[in-house]
Parts: sequence; structure tokens; C-alpha cells
Amino acid sequence: MHAVFALWEGGTVALRLPSVLAVAAAAAGVGLLGRRLAGPRAGLFAGLVLALLPSLQRYAQEGRSYALVCALMTWGTWLLLDALDAGSRKQRAARGERRSWLGARQFGRRFRWAGYGAVMLVACLVHAFAVLGLVAHGVTAALSRTGLRPWATTASVVSASLAPLALVSATQSGQVSWIAAPALSDLVDQAVVSAVGVACALLLLLSGRTGGGTTAAGGVPALALPLLLLPAGLLLALSPLRPLYVDRYVLYGSIGLALLTGAALDRALRHVPVLTRLRARGPLRGPRLPVLVVAVATALVTLAVLPASRELRTPASRSDDVTAVAEAVRKMGAPGDGLVFLPARRAWLLATPDGYAELDDVALADSPAASSTLFGAELAPAVIRERLTAQRRIVAVRDVFGEPRDSTGRRDAKEAVLRARFEECGTRRVTRAQITVYARPGHC
Repeated sequence: MHAVFALWEGGTVALRLPSVLAVAAAAAGVGLLGRRLAGPRAGLFAGLVLALLPSLQRYAQEGRSYALVCALMTWGTWLLLDALDAGSRKQRAARGERRSWLGARQFGRRFRWAGYGAVMLVACLVHAFAVLGLVAHGVTAALSRTGLRPWATTASVVSASLAPLALVSATQSGQVSWIAAPALSDLVDQAVVSAVGVACALLLLLSGRTGGGTTAAGGVPALALPLLLLPAGLLLALSPLRPLYVDRYVLYGSIGLALLTGAALDRALRHVPVLTRLRARGPLRGPRLPVLVVAVATALVTLAVLPASRELRTPASRSDDVTAVAEAVRKMGAPGDGLVFLPARRAWLLATPDGYAELDDVALADSPAASSTLFGAELAPAVIRERLTAQRRIVAVRDVFGEPRDSTGRRDAKEAVLRARFEECGTRRVTRAQITVYARPGHC
């Protein structure tokens, strides 16, 4: 995004356009994957399903990295299939390839694996948890029986390239300290999505047609199920040790869901008796029936997700409305009032710093730029207590109940001073922020 804004100061259009293009690229890639694995209609269904998923629609609107990771993972998966096909003896025999003394075929296979590794490396650099998609690809490579060894080599190179970044990131693990243990709703949502994917895979397996065509990857379930289940499952399994699960971190699991759903829809439509009779005789013989089926299915799916799609395009769909929070702070506070954040994450002011400019951030020692951190560095608890005590009015911006607390003692110091020296004048809830004004007793 630094590069985008260096070339074009396009405001929110420049901020969101890369995500829109990334989701479009992901939908196109999923369509091609489905076509390659299960046929043209399955590919069309898969691409449409991905584009219509509410989660993809949401992150197509936001200037964040998740849509870009999804696009990179999609095309990385395409390159994986290409590399697996190139390494299959059966496929080389089917294409009539012969050994070359110059090793041209071998070079071509290595070039494909190098391309796959490069795309996956970029995906992991954009977001660290894309490495879980690399693990899912390893399962597909193992099931192919021809690609595990070159995949392991490629994955080792990618991992070694990521090692310096991983070491630096380990020193900044506090940046994800806000992540709480998965809520029951998170577990239910993931269970439902997984059940849909598994049901689609079972339909394909029981029908005897898993896709695969001329590929060495083993069909749609062998490729899609690991992508759908493994990344989210691994993060959830690690949650008792270190909570790291956030659904958007594994958004690319939607690739697997779309592929399975698209292939299952295609397979189910082939076995609908009415459609079978129409295909055999009647006014819809020939290519008109598939076109009608796709049009009707697309219309039905669009109508089903329309309420969620409309909701996603309203401010109420976002758990954080930083503009509304900044406006509330401006109205409730007065120039010169003290300002504290509980916990210390200043996420609310990152996008709207001007809304807080007239208030005195009493706990801040160094700004994010000066401290080379995302939220800035705070003073020691003793200094925070001293500075808070000197204030007459304070605006406190809290996360709602249930969010992780600070682990440094600074929040306890702030709360203790506010309870002992101030009285609450008023509180307002704005999305996930709770804004409270405190003043000396009798001065509200």
C-alpha cells in the first residue's frame, strides 16, 4: 500500500481497489482450478461461489492484506497443480514426452516448482499465517504420490527464506496479545463450514467422480479439503497454548470451500431426474440446458446471500467504526482534557489521529513512528499514575468487556487512579469502543 499511495493519492479508492482486484483474481483462479479438476461447469460454479461468499465480499471492501493473500494462495495452488502434473510419469506418457539429453523437461519441472515457491513466499511475506496454506499443500502433494519430495524441497526453501522475518516477528509477539481464546460462535461457524465442505467431498466420493481429470493432484477433495480444514484447524488446536485464531487470518480456506461446493453442485445437477429428461428430449436439448441451469443456480445463490451482502455495505456491519469513535471522543471531551486507552492499544486513533489532537495522551511516552511500533510506547506505571493525578478531566477509551487486558500493569495503574481520584460523568458505547468521561468529584 505504500507503493500504491506513492504512485497515486487516490484516497479510499486507492486503499480498497487492490482488495477488489485481488478478490476478482481469486475468483478467476478458483474458476480455472475447478475447470481443471472437475470440468467447465464445476469451475464456473466454484468461481461464483467464491465471489458470493459474504466473507470474501467483506474483505474485498477493506484495504487490508487478506484478499491479496487469498489471491496469492489461489494462484499458488494453480502452480502447485501444474508442478504436480509436470512431475507425473503418467501425464508425461499421455503427452508423449520423451527424455531429453539436454534436460529440458527436467528444467521445465524445476521452473514450475520455483514459480510455486516464489508465489508462496510472497503470500507468507504478506501474511505470516499463509504458511499454513503451504502445509495444506503438503498434504495434497503427499496424496498425489509423485510430488511430496519436490514439495518438501520447495517448502524448505520458502521456510528458510522466512526465517529472518520469523525471528524478528517473535520479538514483537505482543502485537497479537489482543487475540482472545476462540468464542463458542467461532467454533460453531468453523464447524458448520467444515461440515459443508466434508459433505460436498463425500458426495463427490460416493458418486465415484472426485474430479482430477488429467491432473496428478488426486481430484477436488484431495486439493480442497486440506485448504479448508488444516489452516483453521491448526490455529484452533493451538488456542489452549496461545490464542491466535481469527477467521480472517485463514480467509484463503474459502478456496477449498468454493471448489468443493462448485464440484458438488455440478455433480448433483447431473443426477437430477428432471434435468436428465430435459437433456434427453424437449425444448432444452443441446447447450441451452447447461446455460439455463447455471443462470437459475446463480440467481438462487445470489438471492440467498443478498441480505448478508446488503448488510456488509452498511456501517453496522463493522465491529469497529473508527470515524464514529473519533467523533464521539471529540464531542465528549474538551481541549486540554487527558486521554487514556484501556488497554494500551491505540487502534482507534491510527486511522483518525486528528480526532484526538486536542486531547493530552497522558500515558504516551513515544509515538508509533518514534518507537517503531504499531501503537506507540507507554510510560512506566508510576509515571502514568503521577500524570493522571495532575489532570482535572480525563476521557477514557476502552475496549468492550471480554477483550484481553494489558499484561504490563499499566491498565491496573490507570484504573486505580480513576477509581480513587475521579468520578464518572458519562459513558457512551460506539461499536466496540466504550468512551467514559471522568472528572474530579463535583466537577462533572
